[in-house]
Amino acid sequence: MALFLTEEEVGRLLTMKEAVEAVEEAFRALGAGNAVNRPRSRVAIPSGMLHVMPAGLPSRQAMGFKAYTVSKSGARFLFLLYNGEGRLLTMMEADRLGQIRTGAATGVATKHLARQDASVVGIFGTGWQARSQLEAVSFVRPIRRAKAYSRNPERCQAFCREMGQMLGLEVVPVERPEEVVKDADLLITITSAKDPVLKGDWLLPGVHINAAGSNFAHKRELDEEAVRKASFIAVDSKEQAKVESGDLLVPIEKGFLRWDDVHELGEVVAGKLPGRRSRDEITLFKSNGIALEDVACAVRVYEHARAEGVGQEVPIV
Repeated sequence: MALFLTEEEVGRLLTMKEAVEAVEEAFRALGAGNAVNRPRSRVAIPSGMLHVMPAGLPSRQAMGFKAYTVSKSGARFLFLLYNGEGRLLTMMEADRLGQIRTGAATGVATKHLARQDASVVGIFGTGWQARSQLEAVSFVRPIRRAKAYSRNPERCQAFCREMGQMLGLEVVPVERPEEVVKDADLLITITSAKDPVLKGDWLLPGVHINAAGSNFAHKRELDEEAVRKASFIAVDSKEQAKVESGDLLVPIEKGFLRWDDVHELGEVVAGKLPGRRSRDEITLFKSNGIALEDVACAVRVYEHARAEGVGQEVPIV
């Protein structure tokens, strides 16, 4: 029988440490040609939208897909994991899974592209996804201070209090977006903005940028100058980026960037390409969120659930 897992159970079983390890393993396999990932497919009707994301990880004898819907009533996430022979292992609620694996992908990119001594983070956005972003970079780098900006000051204050206590860091709100960038070694954009929140004119040498908020062609968090200043640009999937990365599509359409200049993070993790090559260069990871990240993390969740006797058995084979 298959196992059904709730949001609460998924969040309890999957730590950020293990998620970063799982996602790094998945990117290494993808970069070596030993994994399969398919871009997100979307179906829209007047009342809502369905998103479907499949992938396979042969090293774990696992394959699966995430399906989620978005409508005026909210978003609902579900992930199905199969073994290599096609037997359904688990069906799990997947909002928390997505939050953790998106942060973990940022952690992996930061590990391979940011300066080793990076210790100050600037983050645009203080919502649901921002929490795992800050947690992940704090796991892979010796972060001592974080600065956060949000258009909602009350939410920003609450985020800073919560994350400062959770991570044992100094996390402070700032009043203007340009203050986020000042003295920061790492920058994270994790907003719902349609127009750029991070301007290239603000960037300092040596910073690493994780742009993780948008996965639609008509949305951008970075302006053209921010992209132009990046000497190394990585994405989680180039195939998916070509239809979802507004941050890159606009500079490409205007002739500031070519797809040949964009690389996949898996190539860096697998050792096929160097990441950061100098202390002063600006690096960029444009994250759209790929299905393989979900598969890699879901495997860990399932293994822990079976070992600990967590979840509800359902008569599905």
